[in-house]
Amino acid sequence: MDDLKFFRNRRTIRRYTDREVTDNELRDMLEAASQAPTTGNMQLYSVIVTRSDEGKRDLAPEHFNQPQTTSCNVLLTFCADFNRFVRWCEVSDAEPGYDNFQSFVTAVIDTVIFAQQFCTIAEMRGLGVCYLGTTTYTAPQIAAKLALPARVVPVITLSVGYPDGEAPLSDRIPVSAIMHSETYHDYSDEEIRQIYSEKEAREDSRQFVAENGKKSLAQVFTDVRYTKENNEVFSRLYLDFIVNQKFGLPE
Repeated sequence: MDDLKFFRNRRTIRRYTDREVTDNELRDMLEAASQAPTTGNMQLYSVIVTRSDEGKRDLAPEHFNQPQTTSCNVLLTFCADFNRFVRWCEVSDAEPGYDNFQSFVTAVIDTVIFAQQFCTIAEMRGLGVCYLGTTTYTAPQIAAKLALPARVVPVITLSVGYPDGEAPLSDRIPVSAIMHSETYHDYSDEEIRQIYSEKEAREDSRQFVAENGKKSLAQVFTDVRYTKENNEVFSRLYLDFIVNQKFGLPE
């Protein structure tokens, strides 16, 4: 297999067949994913596996009832987890000092790397995966439903299953817009316009603009999809929850 071709052609899968992802398959993939890089070899993550129809339906409102939440074979909630490591310290007569923002960020980084490693392994095995960006919006509710203790915070949810048909390839900005040599090169207005010109020219993008009565695709993002008001509300909810889960913020 051409590795670069595989990655260039990866697709987000939102429709799944009834074929089961077995416990053994899932365990094997998670075990392989756990070889991903991790801070200080602490492995500051956990994953909650939701298989039952009842469990998926229960979590669906927290993911804004996206259909892949309930149609997938397995729903995985990846959590930043310092609970396990702190407990190990406590039973080993070591004094943990991980009730702080730096520790939370460390656990988030570990969790994201682990989740992405799993995602790649699953896709290379022919499974389909969809990242649900709603996890941090409703973390308190998800935590309550999954019985998460202190120092455990939901970060990422993936719906997983065998693909039902083809899915479109997602558009991406050119790598020249991402890659900086030696130091960061800030963009001129003309460079910005060029970077996003292909995305704006897509038929689906023009449809989004028309459907929402906006002048530009950027306005669809700022005024409809990810508004300042919603960002501020969800920021406060997540921040308060993080603190409540015993990750304190600097004074």
